[in-house]
Amino acid sequence: MALPSTDSPLTVDFCGLRFDTPLVLLSGCVGFGEEYTRIKGFSNRDAGAVCLKGTTLSPRLGNPPHRVYETPQGMLNSIGLQNPGVDKVVDEILPTLDFSETRFIANVSGSTVEEYEAVTRRFDDSPIDAIEINISCPNVKQGGAAFGNDPAMSARVVEVCRRATSKPLITKLSPNQTDIAGNARVCIEAGSDAFSVINTLMGMAIDSESRTPIIGNNQGGLSGPAIKPVALLKVHQVYQVCKDHGIPIIGQGGVNSAKDALEFLIAGASAVGVGTALFYDPLICIKINSGIAAYLERHKLQSVMQLTGTLRLNAPPSEVRCGC
Repeated sequence: MALPSTDSPLTVDFCGLRFDTPLVLLSGCVGFGEEYTRIKGFSNRDAGAVCLKGTTLSPRLGNPPHRVYETPQGMLNSIGLQNPGVDKVVDEILPTLDFSETRFIANVSGSTVEEYEAVTRRFDDSPIDAIEINISCPNVKQGGAAFGNDPAMSARVVEVCRRATSKPLITKLSPNQTDIAGNARVCIEAGSDAFSVINTLMGMAIDSESRTPIIGNNQGGLSGPAIKPVALLKVHQVYQVCKDHGIPIIGQGGVNSAKDALEFLIAGASAVGVGTALFYDPLICIKINSGIAAYLERHKLQSVMQLTGTLRLNAPPSEVRCGC
């Protein structure tokens, strides 16, 4: 693999975009980037890219409270895509961002295929560096089934978004499906340039006294360290489909240390998403970058890119069994 044109061992080439570090701040965790400008000691250069909050065609107020609930080793959230709509994001928010400091990735959401296409087209005519499509949204024309849980619907969304933009297109895959590798395959055929793996797992929290769900929308997405083992497996499975096509992956799900980030890279990720950990340690990216750099030096590696997909399996995948 060719090394990036830089002396920094942390620099990553992602879909032709230079990331100063392999770390990506995940959508929904840093608003539209402005939340981190208030934190003393944090620089946008500590992250290779920032994924903006999920954006829809029209403004959305989001779901009723409670929207967030802390769980053992994780967090449930059901924000409901609260956002001001794509026109305000492009016309008023993007001009306030410093594109010289880091890469900015838009996150596109929608309830119809047509909405995905319209929002993607609007971002195409903007300075945004890349576009991530969140196919975990419910398809209102198909009874509320998530686009990402049906390969045919996933491919259709990717296809229309591909036609709407020439920017790098990143498909965010849901773990709440039967065959994530198969879904990745059809998304590549439809035009996806990269993947984010994984989105949150669906979960619930219950108040035993009132016998009601704690989350106002009854269920929410589970993130944090509890989902890391699932996320690592999904990254490894998707990498088997991507490696021969040169398709990069942003591995994510429970990253809160350099060790976690390294595991995702070894499993097949080219970049690593940091999300829930930011809520309890806003400066964690500095520590993760430092730990990755120390690992590279210890193992005499010139670039973090040399780690991607270097997992050494104990047995061929066909011989791996669940249970005893």
